[in-house]
Amino acid sequence: MERGQIYKCTETGIIIEVIDGGDDHDLCQEQDMRPLLERTSDVGNEKHVPVVEKTAEGILVKVGSVPHPMEPEHWIQWIEVRTVDTVYRKFLHPDDKPEATFPPLTGSFVVRELCNKHGLWKA
Repeated sequence: MERGQIYKCTETGIIIEVIDGGDDHDLCQEQDMRPLLERTSDVGNEKHVPVVEKTAEGILVKVGSVPHPMEPEHWIQWIEVRTVDTVYRKFLHPDDKPEATFPPLTGSFVVRELCNKHGLWKA
């Protein structure tokens, strides 16, 4: 298991993140925990790949080249920016815009977001 890997239980829908990596073992003895793979290319009409813009306030992350739907049955659960040693995460609700602002960052970082219907996406 790798630090930062996201797993989802196929039975309950519970989502967990690995904080500190280690040997792979059964994460949920009674349920089936599956790793969510980070997708990086959009297909179809709905856009999921995060779009990153540097602004005067910091980093603006929008989900999709056109705004992703934000409805109770289909929405972005969270957006995160991850550096080597820090994770910034904004949790969203169906009535929010599919975007979040983060502080200015120097150096490299990774942006991810989780769609409740279509999984994990990375820029």
